Amino acid sequence: MISRDDIEAFAETDEQKDYWNIPTGMIYIFDVDGTLTPSRGRMNTEFALFFEDFVIKNECYLITGSDREKTLEQIPKPIYDMCLKVYQCSGNHVFQRDKELHRSDWELPDKHRWWLLAELSDSGFYRKTGQHFDQRIGLVNFSIPGRNCNIEERAMYKQWDEHKKEREGIAHRFNERWYKQEWWDISADLVIATVAGETGIDITPHGYGKEQIVKNFDATKVIYFGDKTEEGGNDFEIARKLRDKGGRVIEVNSWEDTYRCLQKMENMI
Repeated sequence: MISRDDIEAFAETDEQKDYWNIPTGMIYIFDVDGTLTPSRGRMNTEFALFFEDFVIKNECYLITGSDREKTLEQIPKPIYDMCLKVYQCSGNHVFQRDKELHRSDWELPDKHRWWLLAELSDSGFYRKTGQHFDQRIGLVNFSIPGRNCNIEERAMYKQWDEHKKEREGIAHRFNERWYKQEWWDISADLVIATVAGETGIDITPHGYGKEQIVKNFDATKVIYFGDKTEEGGNDFEIARKLRDKGGRVIEVNSWEDTYRCLQKMENMI
């Protein structure tokens, strides 16, 4: 896996040059939030112009935990339409331009909802704005500050979470309670939690996170860009599957990282 430090030290060694000598015919899959755009923000205009040209010349796909409406608030429609497919809701809702290709509906069981409500009550973060559960197709996004929070409140929670590691802790406890303890029960519908975006936690049925799309590709030809590739993040499982099958994973920290990386890759091609 290429790390953020590797991006900064790009092509300073022969080993890095060999890695970045990208053959033709590669498949590029991009996360959206934190990878192509600021979290829940619009794509930077300069980057969008560059990325549009990149998509025209390469086989590109998008995958995001967000729904189509939110993604179109972030990604310009022409770019959205030029990507060969867009995997919404972690691959549970798939579009090609305006055509719906697949959807897999799922609702969070009450036992998990009540458990998460207890975590919400126990949280020390004091600005809770409501709409803490966002039902999407195939997943639920849980947020301590709530989907109604404004930009200032999002920034406050992001800072809080970076210090307290609250979402990481909630996801870990959830998985210990509802995934690991029920793994032995063949009748159980296994559910898993992963950290997503700046304020959320994605709750999905086991196997229905972003990793589910790997089976659609020759992984040896895939280059994946994501910002939550560490364990517990919602890019972790897809990154692990791709690496295991010979794919390349590029970990970024922002859309600026992605922009710099793609510019340098184009110079090597």
